[in-house]
Amino acid sequence: MERTFRKFSEQITKMIPTGNIHKLYNRYLIAFDKDFHTISDSTVNQVRKQLQPFHHPEPLVSMVVIAHNEAPRILACLWSLSEQVTSVPMELIVVNNNSTDMTEDILKTLDVVYYNETRKGPGFARQCGLDHAKGKYIICIDADTLYPSHYVTTHLKSLQRTDVSCAFSLWSFLPEQKQSKFSLLIYEAFRDFYLMLQYIRRPELCVRGMVFSFKSEYAKQIGFRTDIIRGEDGSLALALKQHGKIAFIRDRRARAITGHGTLGADGSLFNSFKIRLLKAIKSFPSLFSRTTKYRDEESNLIDKTK
Repeated sequence: MERTFRKFSEQITKMIPTGNIHKLYNRYLIAFDKDFHTISDSTVNQVRKQLQPFHHPEPLVSMVVIAHNEAPRILACLWSLSEQVTSVPMELIVVNNNSTDMTEDILKTLDVVYYNETRKGPGFARQCGLDHAKGKYIICIDADTLYPSHYVTTHLKSLQRTDVSCAFSLWSFLPEQKQSKFSLLIYEAFRDFYLMLQYIRRPELCVRGMVFSFKSEYAKQIGFRTDIIRGEDGSLALALKQHGKIAFIRDRRARAITGHGTLGADGSLFNSFKIRLLKAIKSFPSLFSRTTKYRDEESNLIDKTK
């Protein structure tokens, strides 16, 4: 019993984000949520140069970035990806998902391989990336998110297990101005703990596209759902369970950091916590039973008549 408790405590400790997590990304913040024209030429040229090795014709890993109107953030995202520490052959491709801002111009400036997907929605964008990716393993990337330098290698370690079909890791939020970093830390700690409980029986519900990876062989057979507004990532993870486990990567080296868009949509950190707490309480009984199918809510279905 003592050994089990100690192992459980170690897992919790490993998952909890630390204040240092934000320091890892400080250098990229000069280009995050900034007008591209205000970024120095030396920074842009540096990122362009560092991205060049990720054009391998026979990649083991494909980093697939989806972007919809991400001109203020995509440079910072690609900068973080350009500094991945790995020796495996990789490719980086971007899916420009019906952007109306400077996103495509920035991709051209950085000499990045990209594809235009005019049908708006993460399902369409991720499927476009899946169709063009050549790697044995695919790492999903969101253009408003920053990634640590060992992100790919940490995911790859899980994906190379024969009993695993896909994997996901954790994420933190960039604090807004005047927002308490300590409060955000507590919020994330509770969120991570809930995900750990949810993972036991419902691992597919823990998956978020910005921190999702999978074996392309199986994913290409299944494909992303394009008939729903959100949830295409979890739906694919659920389908991939027939080919292997969904690995939960708790290592801090795979913890991404993203903008506060989700939290901002709820009005405040406190309000976001309250909404998610009530939702967690309501769904708590379901954590102890498995399911192979989820009911689609009408509000989440894409109206194809428009």
